[in-house]
Amino acid sequence: MNEKMPIPNTIFPIGEKNTAYAQYFVGQSYLNMLTTKGLPIGNVTFEPGCRNNWHIHHARSGGGQILLCTTGRGYYQAWGKAPQELHPGDVVVIPAGVKHWHGAAPNCWFSHLAIEIPGEDTHSEWLEPVSDQTYHPLP
Repeated sequence: MNEKMPIPNTIFPIGEKNTAYAQYFVGQSYLNMLTTKGLPIGNVTFEPGCRNNWHIHHARSGGGQILLCTTGRGYYQAWGKAPQELHPGDVVVIPAGVKHWHGAAPNCWFSHLAIEIPGEDTHSEWLEPVSDQTYHPLP
């Protein structure tokens, strides 16, 4: 864990290092799957400065993702739109087919619950990392 800045109190334990998806993140993330039955819900925690790559949740019908922000401060950005600052209590609904990224602010831990919206033929396509030119100007 980031020794310089302790993680704030969280509703759910942060879980283990997110090694299965580490190749799709800049920095360290942690994953605690709260449920994998019916509606998959994962508590994803990002160390300060950590963010995932641009990605798309595809589906023939339905699908997408919902983020329920629980701890810290982070960002969400859809392709072609301005980044949106996120705080505990914020909800982000990401329709299938939208290229986006999300992660922690440069100087703050961030956690959200990631809820995969059921759909037909769903899968995620992982794309390029978020560039430093996009990320570093964020407060």
